[in-house]
Amino acid sequence: MSRAILGLELQDHRIVAVAIDEAGQTLGRAEAAFSGNPGTAPFTAAEQAAAGSPTPIASFGIAAHNPESPSCGAVLQALAGRYPGPSLEDGGTPSGTAAAVAEAWIGAARGAQDVVFFAVAEHAVAGILRNGSPVLGRNQRAATIGWLALNPVEREDYRKIGCLEAEVAAAGIVRRLIWRIKAGDRSRVQDRVNGDLASITAEHVLQAAREGDGVSISVMRDTAKYLGMAAGNLVLIADPAVLVLGGIMASASDLLFEPVCAELGRRVPSSSLEALATVPATLGVEAAAIGAARLAALR
Repeated sequence: MSRAILGLELQDHRIVAVAIDEAGQTLGRAEAAFSGNPGTAPFTAAEQAAAGSPTPIASFGIAAHNPESPSCGAVLQALAGRYPGPSLEDGGTPSGTAAAVAEAWIGAARGAQDVVFFAVAEHAVAGILRNGSPVLGRNQRAATIGWLALNPVEREDYRKIGCLEAEVAAAGIVRRLIWRIKAGDRSRVQDRVNGDLASITAEHVLQAAREGDGVSISVMRDTAKYLGMAAGNLVLIADPAVLVLGGIMASASDLLFEPVCAELGRRVPSSSLEALATVPATLGVEAAAIGAARLAALR
């Protein structure tokens, strides 16, 4: 009987857990609210996902936007006594890298050996596979895409979280819309939130753009430009066979996928584009957890 493997991704406010078998078949999944303090959330998510497995969990792996964070170490330590898996020295896997592994295994880049994964949601993340193996770098920080510098202007938020993340992650999209509103532009998002700008979410901006709101369309056009520039830089550095675009580039592909590809075409030589397949991610929010499980099984 195939072994069961457990993968978890620590996000800012939730844990996503997936139990899979060695063929990549999902046996169970679960989510739990997460505040950074382990508490019971890791156990709740892990046990609910593992409940769908007909066999005991043979190994587990963890992915996180920042695997070096104290919260990731605490979750590793909390689960180590219950499931066989990585030691604190092994640590977790960057979310972008784990997602790249998953998409190359059973997702949009299935079977490809040279893959770049690039996604934007709460954070901007990326992962690179070369000859089927993750490229992590000496300090495990390769493809820390959020810090990619795309604007020569120096800003405080760039120094705190990185230029790309400040512009295109969910909070950055909201921030740019609010700046436009405060500068005097009128957006229907203001009516949607009854003038409470602090309650605006990235989903508000996406939906307003779909409904023809001019300011939101402009914000998403600028977002696509940054995303295309970042994707182009990744392609030129890694020279992959497949570029997988995830996060809002996949979930809001009606707004972003084609504009990002068009921007990519303006930034990359035609010879590179001719040898490149650009595809939307297919594994959604479970990608990093699946990749963490896959890497745990390969250890």
